[in-house]
Amino acid sequence: MELRHLRYFVAVAEEGNFTRAARLLHMQQPPLSQQVRALEEELGFALFRRHPKGVDLSEAGKVYLLEAKAILDRVALAGGRAALAASGMEGLMSVGFSSSAMAHPLIPKLLYSHREMRPQVEIRFSEGNAATLTAAVASARIDLAFVRMPVERPPGLLFHRLLDEELLLVLPLWHPLLAGAHADATPAIALASLRDEQFILVRKPGAPGMYSTLLDACMRIGYTPRIAAEVDNMLTNISLVAAGVGISVTPASMRGFHTDAVRYCSIADGGPGLSAPLTMVMRKDGITAVAAYFIDEAKRIAAETSK
Repeated sequence: MELRHLRYFVAVAEEGNFTRAARLLHMQQPPLSQQVRALEEELGFALFRRHPKGVDLSEAGKVYLLEAKAILDRVALAGGRAALAASGMEGLMSVGFSSSAMAHPLIPKLLYSHREMRPQVEIRFSEGNAATLTAAVASARIDLAFVRMPVERPPGLLFHRLLDEELLLVLPLWHPLLAGAHADATPAIALASLRDEQFILVRKPGAPGMYSTLLDACMRIGYTPRIAAEVDNMLTNISLVAAGVGISVTPASMRGFHTDAVRYCSIADGGPGLSAPLTMVMRKDGITAVAAYFIDEAKRIAAETSK
């Protein structure tokens, strides 16, 4: 049995006449009659009661019509959904974020835009640090990820730097270097004045890029920072600064956290290399249509944000 046999049967059933059904199907009447008769023989029962003016459905034919139409509807639906998936309009995508990447306003803007334009796409989210997310993309557990500084660059992956933003110092409000600073201004603090401070940084396995960038900047001016604590994400280090454990650095987009307890300051002597990138990690091959559209949308919004 083929799908065309079901279409022939449905056409005859709805027209009640082989001649009209044949005209509708753009075929001759004798071949249509032969195909329907062959279907009845295969099923082992009559679908129609034939009479001089046409045909009527048998009791079995009435039941078979409902099932045949349901099958044809499902086939049409499957084709339509497959076409949507092929165009990136429908499907499933998995995306990972580091906590500091998620804090950048580009990410919620991207997700909102994508949900508006592709409401039938299901997105599954995961969190982690740069190391775990890069490994997840490399092993195809997720489709792509947003991190800050890449940890390592396994073969088969692409790393697209969407944008760069300023890296800020985070000090507790009571810190002596903030004495006299205007409440509405962003103080500029020199790294050279922090040689005796205790730093709180994200662990090297999670974000070695930004970690080493700060260390290099400090060593260029003559000292190695003392480390009070290493944490798993940048939200934790801000909380520890608020608790007085030490000072830290964070991307400028995270400056809204714990503003009642910390102050965000620009780095007066950090140099051009002391910045916080936002990087999109993806595979070179095997990108789905859904993910490809999401990637293009991320690049578009990043370009607009950077203007």
